Amino acid sequence: MNSLPTVKQLMPKHVAIIMDGNGRWAKKRGKRRTAGHKAGAESVRRAVSFARRNGIESLTLFAFSSENWQRPKAEVTVLMELFMTVLKREVPELHERNVRLNVVGDTSQFSKRLQERIAEAEKLTAQNTALQLNIAANYGGRWDIVNAARQLAEQVAAGTLHPQAIDEKLLQQHIQLAQQAQPDLLIRTGGEHRVSNFLLWQVAYAEFYFTDVLWPDFDEQVFAEAVADFASRERRFGLTSEQINDVIKRVAQVSED
Repeated sequence: MNSLPTVKQLMPKHVAIIMDGNGRWAKKRGKRRTAGHKAGAESVRRAVSFARRNGIESLTLFAFSSENWQRPKAEVTVLMELFMTVLKREVPELHERNVRLNVVGDTSQFSKRLQERIAEAEKLTAQNTALQLNIAANYGGRWDIVNAARQLAEQVAAGTLHPQAIDEKLLQQHIQLAQQAQPDLLIRTGGEHRVSNFLLWQVAYAEFYFTDVLWPDFDEQVFAEAVADFASRERRFGLTSEQINDVIKRVAQVSED
């Protein structure tokens, strides 16, 4: 059973974003798809700045899915090089702004050079506390759940875990981002209305916000609109409106006392 919420959350603690629309943005301008990816890197900077300044604790960006390997080889190559470039260019500033970087996903398929760059960036920013920035790269929600299940299966096979001990809480501990608050707001740009195998476990109770804005055009105003929409919603967590209102009244009364 979910624990009772104490107050309505006006500002989400953890925002996840599916950054969609780079290719279409480029096509509308008569440019190659890769130009859209490069323009989208600037939107990442704006999103990180907004999150940091407004007290959002975690920001998770879907940069490269496990299905994206199926894209044209030239585009994948550009994406990998762009990832390298962005890490080299942005990590020092992220560190200066007290942002912690964490890359989630199966990074073993990346080049050794990229894996080393990721490890260096994570080590440099490991003690930062202003914002947790998660980049989902070669990530898939199904892979995440299977990976967690495999870890538990290995413990069972080794005799260190009894199958009856496996429950939702234990599985959760092996899911990516387990040490952070669950995403409470999922934003998808580009006009599509699906989650595309992103954080399937983690967004079980997230509020969804879809916008037609293409990712390279995503700015702080659009981010603010998404947060405002989130703040206007009643989050019941399986409860009734009456139960939620009763909790809020009791909390307000305690605050007054």
